[in-house]
Amino acid sequence: MSDTPKFTVIDRRKFHAAEEEQEANKASEQQSGHVSQPVAPAEPEAPSAGPQLVVTEPKPTSEQAEAAEAAPEAPEGLPPAPTADEAREQKMAYDVAAQRLEDIVRAQNPAMGAQPPVGFENLVQQIYVSAMIQMGAGTQEGQRPRVDILGARQTIDLLGVLAEKTKGNLSEAEDRALQTVLFEVRMAFMELTSMITVQGIQPPPPPQGIR
Repeated sequence: MSDTPKFTVIDRRKFHAAEEEQEANKASEQQSGHVSQPVAPAEPEAPSAGPQLVVTEPKPTSEQAEAAEAAPEAPEGLPPAPTADEAREQKMAYDVAAQRLEDIVRAQNPAMGAQPPVGFENLVQQIYVSAMIQMGAGTQEGQRPRVDILGARQTIDLLGVLAEKTKGNLSEAEDRALQTVLFEVRMAFMELTSMITVQGIQPPPPPQGIR
């Protein structure tokens, strides 16, 4: 605890001015011979019966109340989800931008036809290709394959999550494509991990200073 005393600065000008006013009032009373009576504080006036301005917040409509109750809470650390109007406007702007890009590409390549719409099969195929590349597929001849086995496992697990979350909501063709791709990437992963187990993994070098 510090021994330095603490000081509080008070504006003495207000008190000095009040004292001077009181002294002046006393001098004037003594000269006139009359002592002024203390003035009682004025009572607050009662509110008039005239019209008054009252500001009230607008009550939400039933649709707004239902939307607020149905909206899920945003996970911690994430911004709130866009509203339905914001999502719809953004989707319209995205479609316009995508169509503008396709018109530019087709103008430079007149023989190219319109691009087919993206479907669920395209999503499954994209994830499948990513997993196979992480396991070394597509390596050019004569080059050593670069394998990201942990990344491949994560990509394969994403396919498993997709299969679990879409169960019962896919067509027969979509479900067959997903299950076939999931089976193939899991088999490739098992073969690759078996090769790594047989060949063995060299332990990392010890840190400097430790023998």
